[in-house]
Amino acid sequence: MTAGKNDAGAEDRATNRNQSEVNRKLKYISLAVLVVQNASLILSIRYVRTLPGDRFFTTSAVVMAEVLKVCTCLLIILLQKRFSLKETLHLLLDAIVFQYRDTLKLAIPSLIYTLQNNLQYVAISNLPAATFQVTYQLKILTTALFSVLMLRKSLSRVQWISLLLLFAGVAIVQVQQEGNKEASLANSANQNYMVGVVAVVISCLSSGFAGVYFEKILKGSSASVWVRNVQLGIFGTALGLLGLWWNDGAAVAERGFLFGYTGMVWCVIFNQAFGGLLVAVVVKYADNILKGFATSFSIIVSTVMSIYLFSFHVDLLFTAGAGLVIGAVYMYSLPKAPGSSPSSSSSSSSASSASPRTDRGVEMEAFLPKA
Repeated sequence: MTAGKNDAGAEDRATNRNQSEVNRKLKYISLAVLVVQNASLILSIRYVRTLPGDRFFTTSAVVMAEVLKVCTCLLIILLQKRFSLKETLHLLLDAIVFQYRDTLKLAIPSLIYTLQNNLQYVAISNLPAATFQVTYQLKILTTALFSVLMLRKSLSRVQWISLLLLFAGVAIVQVQQEGNKEASLANSANQNYMVGVVAVVISCLSSGFAGVYFEKILKGSSASVWVRNVQLGIFGTALGLLGLWWNDGAAVAERGFLFGYTGMVWCVIFNQAFGGLLVAVVVKYADNILKGFATSFSIIVSTVMSIYLFSFHVDLLFTAGAGLVIGAVYMYSLPKAPGSSPSSSSSSSSASSASPRTDRGVEMEAFLPKA
């Protein structure tokens, strides 16, 4: 009898060790995927927007990404309903049409997300990839501030210090880039540095507000994350088409919706559409520290790749500013000290990656705009 218990205990310990080893490997895989996704999207957009020749319409790329997101969400809902078309249609009809007031609440974040996606193209088209990657971390600051103002969340002292370091680091990078602006513009006649800076700042503000607003809507809601993303995608597609007509309507009518699309452009669109899903799947195995480290490491990867791909110049001032941003991102993701209030502890996850999150878990990150 005793021998049997000992054998069972040994098996349990062996199983726990194996599970622990699997989880450890999954964490490292998650880290690699997060770094690649964060860095590759920015580098690939920068690459396709600086290639010579015909350029695709960014407004059409935004619409195409939204369509792919909606289709993928619908497929996931269909899988959840075990391919029952009747149940899927009933669910969508009830959530989107019959509860139309609830659906209309998502018009505001969808509008902001559509604006943000278009601004992201504008910013990366006019800024070096490394500069954009560093500056775009201001979304952590804006999300944190909107969380405090709109959700009455509190931040720890370490988080406030990290936000100050973040702002200081971005400011140093901008000072460094301002000094090199004339040289960069001489080599890039079609780029406007100030337009890029304004676009990324507005994008950060919109990202922070939309993320917190979306979190506020989801709290207390019974709708699934995938249904919410279908609702967002419907508005996003409609608003994206409106933006396409307003900005590029005549050109698209003349040259076609897919004008300038290459294999690399499709890679960018698929990265935008499915990158969020990929991150949502793997991030469940990663904690906030690992996510912060992944974001920091992706800045380093973007900077190094920019040197080789775009002849980006790194000097001491840029290194100092980027170092402050990397340290600030990591500090912000650190766990809170014991004794913190529940509302305080929840704010870390809501703003650490500048993507809207709720107690539903990381699924909400899927298909939301990511950089």
